[in-house]
Amino acid sequence: MAQKAKTQQASDDFDSAPTRLYSLDALRGFDMFWIMGADEILYTLRDSTKSPFWTSVANQFEHPFWNGFHLYDLIFPLFLFMAGVSTPFSVGRELEKGKTREQLLWRVIKRAFILVLLGLIVNNGIKIMPISDIRFPSVLGRIGIAYMFANIIFLYAKELWQMIWFWFFIIGYYLLLKFTSAPGFHPGDLTPEGNFASYIDRTILPGHLYVPYPDTKINMHDPEGLFSTIPAISTGLLGILAGSLLKNKTLSQNAKALRLAIFGIVFLILAQIWNLDFPINKNLWSSSFVLHVGGLSLLLMSLFYYIIDVLGYKKWAFFFKVIGMNSILIYISGHFIKWSYTNAGFFGWLGQLIGNPYSAVVMAITFVLVKWLFLRYLYEKKTFLRV
Repeated sequence: MAQKAKTQQASDDFDSAPTRLYSLDALRGFDMFWIMGADEILYTLRDSTKSPFWTSVANQFEHPFWNGFHLYDLIFPLFLFMAGVSTPFSVGRELEKGKTREQLLWRVIKRAFILVLLGLIVNNGIKIMPISDIRFPSVLGRIGIAYMFANIIFLYAKELWQMIWFWFFIIGYYLLLKFTSAPGFHPGDLTPEGNFASYIDRTILPGHLYVPYPDTKINMHDPEGLFSTIPAISTGLLGILAGSLLKNKTLSQNAKALRLAIFGIVFLILAQIWNLDFPINKNLWSSSFVLHVGGLSLLLMSLFYYIIDVLGYKKWAFFFKVIGMNSILIYISGHFIKWSYTNAGFFGWLGQLIGNPYSAVVMAITFVLVKWLFLRYLYEKKTFLRV
């Protein structure tokens, strides 16, 4: 018991402990696990078994066309939320060491620029093409821009003002979309064609937007568009506020986990109320969506923090930590490693041995395993992609 108590105390001693929370790396890895191939395991189970259970589970890992929410919609904002959680431990620690705000400002801007550049590479590859063929908005680009503005606010605003900015962005975004629209549509139109955010993106963004939605024109909307990045800043800010709470030395670990959980439940309730007038919509990153995924992110952060850093149960989370320590690398790795070829080379024989209909399930599992073994090797060599 004494040894366990000592471990718990050390995990919250931020003056002597590393700036990384074990639970944060594990949660980041859990998040990335679903897009490094675990979703494909669910799809192959659905297709192989024809089971209503696996069908309903797999359907949760496909995005709705427009309004609504599936669990797959949480992956992107949860990652951005966690980028915010790390800020008080990384940027905040540098401030405490004596770095000036101006020095850290340029570091934040540099990181945002690198993420935007990586997003362009993920979207378009490394090749010369006409501007009209380039898709500029991207997942990494949105993370970079939202992270940058959220961190600038962290650097220059007290915690109260961080909260005010959080609400300012999502309320302001709601009012803009509520009382404006694309030309020819009534104010408050939230369809792909008529909403103001998509109209602004169509007007100002060079290149092409993402894909057409049912019964819409090409370049009608981009789910990572520039205008809808405004409320995404609030997602990053919420992570920063959660990170500041976790770093608070005046609160016990149990109190921190409990507060995160309570705030998460409150946000989920507020999201459902706001959903009645401003639908939960990942495509628009609607204000109700910010509250909904924010509530789920707070609950997950609370759960992982309580189990791993409070109770001290860490061994089970090592699998996810290995992924979380190199999350951006594994996200972009498919553009320089042909994972399907590697998987077939190592485990193709196993898929043939199993045979149909479950060979696809087995190969989906080994696909994730191959990626994880690669990340484990890098972890052992202490090789991490730092942005």
